Parts: sequence; structure tokens; C-alpha cells
Amino acid sequence: MRSCPIERVRNIGFMAHIDAGKTTTTERILYFTGITYKMGEVDEGTAVMDWMVQEQERGITITAAATTCYWKDHRINIIDTPGHVDFTAEVERSLRVLDGAIIILCAVGGVESQTETVWRQADKYHVPRIIYVNKMDRLGADPMRAVNEVRTRLGVRPLPVQIPIGVEDSFAGVIDLVTREEVVWKGDVLGTDFERRPVSEAYREEVEARRNELLEVLSEVDDELMQKYLDNEEITPEEMKRAIRKGTLELKFFPVLFGASFRNKGVQPLLDAIVDYLPSPVDIPPVKGFHPRTNKEEIRKASDSEHFCALVFKIMSDPFLGSLAYFRVYSGKLKTGAGVYNATKDQEERVTRILEMHANKRREIDEVYAGDIAALGGMKTLSTGDTLCLKSRPILLEPPVFPEPVVSATIEPRTKADHQKLLNALEKFMAEDPTFRVGQDPMTGQTLVRGMGELHLEIIMDRLSREYGVQARLGRPQVAYKETITREATGEGKFIRQIGGKGQYGHCVLKIEPLPRGAGFEFINKLKAGVIPPEFIPDIEKGIREAMEAGLVAGYPVTDVRATLLESSYHEVDSVAIAYKIAASMAFKEAGQKAAPVILEPMMKLEIVTPDEYVGGLVGDINARRGRIESMELKGSSRVIRAYVPLAEMFGYATVLRTITQGRSSFSLEFFRYEPTPADVQEEIIARIEGRVPFNEARR
Repeated sequence: MRSCPIERVRNIGFMAHIDAGKTTTTERILYFTGITYKMGEVDEGTAVMDWMVQEQERGITITAAATTCYWKDHRINIIDTPGHVDFTAEVERSLRVLDGAIIILCAVGGVESQTETVWRQADKYHVPRIIYVNKMDRLGADPMRAVNEVRTRLGVRPLPVQIPIGVEDSFAGVIDLVTREEVVWKGDVLGTDFERRPVSEAYREEVEARRNELLEVLSEVDDELMQKYLDNEEITPEEMKRAIRKGTLELKFFPVLFGASFRNKGVQPLLDAIVDYLPSPVDIPPVKGFHPRTNKEEIRKASDSEHFCALVFKIMSDPFLGSLAYFRVYSGKLKTGAGVYNATKDQEERVTRILEMHANKRREIDEVYAGDIAALGGMKTLSTGDTLCLKSRPILLEPPVFPEPVVSATIEPRTKADHQKLLNALEKFMAEDPTFRVGQDPMTGQTLVRGMGELHLEIIMDRLSREYGVQARLGRPQVAYKETITREATGEGKFIRQIGGKGQYGHCVLKIEPLPRGAGFEFINKLKAGVIPPEFIPDIEKGIREAMEAGLVAGYPVTDVRATLLESSYHEVDSVAIAYKIAASMAFKEAGQKAAPVILEPMMKLEIVTPDEYVGGLVGDINARRGRIESMELKGSSRVIRAYVPLAEMFGYATVLRTITQGRSSFSLEFFRYEPTPADVQEEIIARIEGRVPFNEARR
């Protein structure tokens, strides 16, 4: 039996720049909703949601953790996500299955670089959001500047529904513009003792002015409220909440609240806002997919009576259950013991265990319903992005799309005996983390690991040692370069081999042309029907893909290319699949050499916060690293420098920054896009690959 009607379910996530207070806020919510009896602290390594040893030691979130709590008869499923750019895949997969999100801003830092990234990710999935300005008690807190930055840097309309009472040390509470009440926290350090009282005389004028501004915005989304506003009729808090909810769901504006989670102030009104303004599963449009065999569009409404449909968004290794698959139920219900169809892999499996997750703890349940987020235990074949449904009514949902890794390094076990253990462990990490890849260096045959950054690979090494007991050596991180072409070209490949009586024959002519950056690969078949048997076409495409993996200039994978099959020929006796694959590979390589191939390098978005006196030295250093300055602005007493810099020049930058600024500056680095390398840098990369110059990635 369902414990909570679907209209009273909220699936939400906490997202923000690193150190804005996501995990601290989640810990307070768990305490105030009665899930935990003691507040965990990130700095002390006691946070419930930061359950990994690596998270507790570093004081950062590495993996998205799910939990469930209850507030005012509403069930709130929460996912706490990492803020560090190396673990951005955790945010991506969480947003794919969430209905709403809380974007947390630091009252001092405002909108920071990773805030922009998570905001864009949420835009991609059309997720309604509440903005929570945290750390109001910190020195230098400027909530209005943070709200203005939402408008200027994110390009959206913030809608403050509260006024903070005091800032920094004097922050005591908030004024609710909807109910015209002051919410003031008293001396109780746990934050449970607070009172709601009428607005005091000192704030009355400001409250009425701000409330009128709020009503003007709300009248744009609610005609009934607009009529009342124009007629000067009294508008009730319930009518205002209805209008705020409507505008939030339509992404017309984003309600802004204020608080200081570490001091336990502002969390209860945030919980009220989650219930009042964020959507339930029935408020979002029905999920769309397509039939795996007919490609016809399929729609599933958020209802228990619909056919079952769910998406697996995260895989985690568990020492007792093996593999845990986190999934979101979009429609229907699923019972323990029932059969489920994996439409992505065309496989059927029986559900043995359904688990309600609370960080790394779990509780077995018998059934899940539409709108629920839970985990399946002991199902080995599931992977991230798989659609689960009924075989009689199959549907394929769009899986989350993850960024490409930008850093690679060689890895080898310290002893021969550990070789197989290492490969098994890396395979499990790949199943868990879609941005972590394992491959082979085509030149040396060494095992290569690829990730989103130095910290990402460092965490993998730490987990290898602690969880799997594998001692391994990681080579120096290198840049994951790519290659592309810059002009159109045509190439012909003909493979003829005589082996005894029967030979091998394959032939094709390809045209290749560049695609926009990030477009990937496109294959078009322009052959007339009957020129060659249609079963050879997939082999031609496979041959092109294999040639792209091998590279054109320096052995790096080729991307952003459209290949068009123009001509081919057929031999009645000798034509075989392998020959067409080889011919396509030859044709692609010939065309690629004529198409002016270039090496692409990852460009990073660099943001430095520094005292004014170091700006000159930092700008000079950025220019020396082939960087280009995007902007410089004043934020409080500090200067914020934003620039684009090649990743190849940024290894070990933390030490350099400490040296230049005597440890008084901080920086963040995130992937921006791939761009062509300058001619001299490309020549140097090729020379290193060919062994003409010593290998030194950072060149400094």
C-alpha cells in the first residue's frame, strides 16, 4: 500500500558550487524532519550523506547520495550531489530523474563557476528550481549582490519571497513576504526554537514595498490574482503560493530564500518552500520514450495504474549485495519477485530485492510506485541509462548524456599477481562512473585510465587500495587530446586479397567533411539500392569508426566528422564483410590526410578569486599559459579573473597560484570545450609521440 499520495511526493536535488553548503543543508533537513537524531558535520567527517571514507577525509561530496524524509505529510526524496567539477556526472544523472532542485548560493561568493554549470544542466532537463542563499552569517555576506548575479550571470528572473533580518553576525531570521510574518530564531543552537510573529514597525514599510513588487510579478502568471491586484483587493497567502508555484513550474521565475544552514537558521522555511513551490511527479509532463522495435513514440503518465516504466540512473558496488542499481519509477508499480524487462539490452530479469536508500544504509521494501526513487539489489546486468518496463508494453527512455573524460594516465599493478584484480576493479569503476574509461595505449600497450581531472583519478587510486586491496602505480596525468578535420575530402579504399581459390574483395569511396564542435560522428549512405548487398553497409560504418579511433595525425580519436558513402562495387564470389571493413578504413585514412587534420585540446574555464595586488602577476602567468582573459570584476574586496586556458598548461597550478599570491587566492577549473591546438603546439605533440623530443606534458 502506498504510504503517501503521489501529489504529495517531491523528488528534489541539492546543487551548487563546491563549498556552498549542500551537504550541511541536507544534514539539517534530515535532523528537522526526524530522520536523524544528531546533526552530522562535513568538517568533522560525521555527515550522513558524505558516507565514503574519501568524502569524510577531504570534506567534499564525491558521489550523489539519496535519502527520504517527511515534512507536513509530504514525502521528500532527496539527492545530495557533488559540487566539484570532476564529479559533474553525478549532477547530470541526478537531474535526469529529479522533478525539482534547490540551487544553493553562498551569500559571500554569489554565483560561482560551478553554479553556472549546474544551472545549464538543470536547464537542459527543464527542472524547476528554488534558490537558497546560504551562509548569511558569514563575514562579507551580501545577499542582494547574490540575487543580482542570478539576474546578470544566469540570465533569469530571481523572485525573493523573503527579506533577511540582518546579515553577518546579526543575521537573526527572515521576513516571509507571502504571510507578512517575521521568522526569528532564538538562542537555541539546534535551531528548533524559532517564532513566527507579525512584522515589526521598523520593517513594515519595506515589506509592503517588496510585497507589491512580488505581487506585480505574480500577476503576470495568474489572471485571477492580477484582477484582484488591479482592484486593490486583499490577496491571501494561499493565492500567492498558488501563483508562485505556477510560475516556478513554468520556469518563469525562481523563488529566492535566505538562511545560514550551519547555524540552523532558515531550514524550516526552505522545507515549507519545497512542499509549496516545487513539483510533484504529476505536475511535470508525462515521460516520453519510443518503442524499441517500431520506433513509435510512447508516453507514460505518472500514475500507479499505468504500465510500469523506470530508468536506471546510477550503479554502485556494494560489498554485500554486489551491484546496486538506483532507479526512478515514472509510471506503474513494481513488486519484489516480479519479472522486469530491460528494454535497452533486450533482457528479462527477476526482481529479488527492492531497497529504500538512506545514503549508504538501506531498508528492504516490497513494492515501489510511480514517482519513487529506490534501488534494486543483486541485478548484475543493469547499467546506467537502462530502461526497465513490461515486456508486453516496452518503452525506451532517453538515457543521461555524460561529458567526455579530458585527462588520461597510465596505470599498472605493483605486482604481477594484482594484474587481474586491477582489471576487475577498474571494470567495476567503469560500471559505476560513466565518465571513467579504461583503454590501451596503442603505442606502448599499457593500460590507460581516463577521467574528468586529477582529483577524479586520485580518488579512483585511493578506492583501489582501500576497497579492493590493489596496489597500483598511476603515471603522470596527460591530456586526452582528440583529432578532427578542417575541410572536405574524398578517399577511395580497395581491398583485394587472393587466398587459394577464394579471395577477399571490398571497395568503397567516401566523402568526409567537418561537423560543428561536439557533434560527434555521422554516417550517411548515398549508394543506390542494389549496388552492394545491404548487409555490408554496417561493416563499412564499423571500418570508418575503427579508423577514427586510430587517429590521423598522432593516434588520438577523431571526432566531429560526417562520412558519406558515395560509391562501392561488388564481386559475386569474393566480396566479404571483413574486406569492406578494411576498405572503408583505408578510404577514411586517405580522405583524412587530404582534409587538413588537426589536433584538438580541451580548453578549461578558469576562475580565480584574488586580492587586487596580485592581478598583474596572475594575468601575466595566464598569458604565458596560452590563456585568454574573458573578464575581470570586483567582488567585495577581491578581484575575480575569468579566463580560458588549455588543460595541458594547468597541471600543478594550485602550487603556482600559492607561490604567486602567497596562498591568498583560490581557483576553480572546469571543462569548456575542445579547440584546435596552435601549429607549433601540434608539431611538438607529434614530435613527442614519435619520440623526437622528451615527453613532458606540462612543458614547464
